[in-house]
Amino acid sequence: MKNQASRATLTTYGRKTGAEHTVQLRAVSYNGMMYFSRRNSESDWLKNALANPKVKVGFDGIIRDGTASLVNDESLAKKISELKYPGEQRSQEVRIVLQVMLE
Repeated sequence: MKNQASRATLTTYGRKTGAEHTVQLRAVSYNGMMYFSRRNSESDWLKNALANPKVKVGFDGIIRDGTASLVNDESLAKKISELKYPGEQRSQEVRIVLQVMLE
């Protein structure tokens, strides 16, 4: 995936149980990183990734380990929204963005 949005799976580990939780999300590949975003911070996958940054990302039939962190750069978060929702009104919404450095 190169600088585009597509479907991917994100596997996190439960903050209380440690059990794997996998969700399918629209992801953005940009500058060698994978990005996932939400409008609010109440998502379990986001809370899990922030509590335990070791995650797995699946795309193009491959599953890779990664390390997640929150994006604090507003201009990068805006760019990810534009790539995730090109030409759509929601590309202008403020989002919480999680970046994953793949190993």
